[in-house]
Amino acid sequence: MSEDNNPYNAPESDVQFQSSGLNDLASRWLRLFAALIDGLIAAVVTVPLMLYYNIFDMAMKGQEMSYEYTLLFIFLGIVAFMLIHGHLLKTRGQTVGKLALGIKIVTLDGNLPPFAPLILKRYLPIWALQLLPAFSLLGIVNVLFIFRADKRCVHDLIAGTKVVRIIK
Repeated sequence: MSEDNNPYNAPESDVQFQSSGLNDLASRWLRLFAALIDGLIAAVVTVPLMLYYNIFDMAMKGQEMSYEYTLLFIFLGIVAFMLIHGHLLKTRGQTVGKLALGIKIVTLDGNLPPFAPLILKRYLPIWALQLLPAFSLLGIVNVLFIFRADKRCVHDLIAGTKVVRIIK
């Protein structure tokens, strides 16, 4: 019996996979530079507030911020983040840095993540836990996870997201 007529052969196909560009994982470098851009934007907003509230003077004198100031800065930080990045995250899955570098956040199946779960799962847990002294190193552990094969940080794992390149 010839190989072509064997009913027990595995089926064959001429399917060729080509990348659409939507599921190509963003490089670690692109993610780093996007985070740096977002960090610079955050600094432009927060440093003037810290000057206004004399936070640097307090630090130079070895004084700790009061509980009220801490809560105020947490609140202002969340508001500033939402004002700067909220619309882009909701409509495109991007922060300003991700937009500038052509990458975006998607669900594991490549779709735009719903806004509320994105914020509540991807950002809020890390922000909240980093405020606790026992979890102060979480920020470092979070980003070190990017060296896994799937390039997903802890916040990606919690939210069920990945960051991909956008190829036009």
